[in-house]
Amino acid sequence: MKDIYFAGGCFWGTEHFFKLLRGVKETEVGYANGHTTSPTYEEVYTDTTGFAETVHVTYDENVTDLTFLLQMFFKAIDPLSLNKQGNDIGTRYRTGIYYTDKDDLPAIQEAMKAEQRRYTAPLAVEVEPLQNFYRAEEYHQDYLEKNPNGYCHLPIELFRMAKMTNDEK
Repeated sequence: MKDIYFAGGCFWGTEHFFKLLRGVKETEVGYANGHTTSPTYEEVYTDTTGFAETVHVTYDENVTDLTFLLQMFFKAIDPLSLNKQGNDIGTRYRTGIYYTDKDDLPAIQEAMKAEQRRYTAPLAVEVEPLQNFYRAEEYHQDYLEKNPNGYCHLPIELFRMAKMTNDEK
């Protein structure tokens, strides 16, 4: 099993999307790469802690690979939008790819280059080693499963596409 961390705006929809993809074995939402200890949602919401809402993705590299997950990540975000995804605005909603294995960096850099070729403006996606990650409160975990009509900035078509990836293998 391998791990990667994606900040893609509000973590409710981002987690739900990744959970549907083939090879993803586990997800959890939390706060990454900030400068305080054990932040709460209320603290992160102030945009003073430096944390981004992030999804920790654990995947089976025998079923899927990082390149595929990165391609899916770019389908779920506006890579040019700084500190904003959908209607969510603030540094906590910035986009980022945070890695724990330096051997993953070449694949991440290649995915960033491929995505950049699609635009003339620079991408607003951070690529950094994971500095820290704190699991969000339980009510945020699997939020859209617990609240099927809950808020999500991602289009429903994206979830349908993610479900179809399970049929491809």
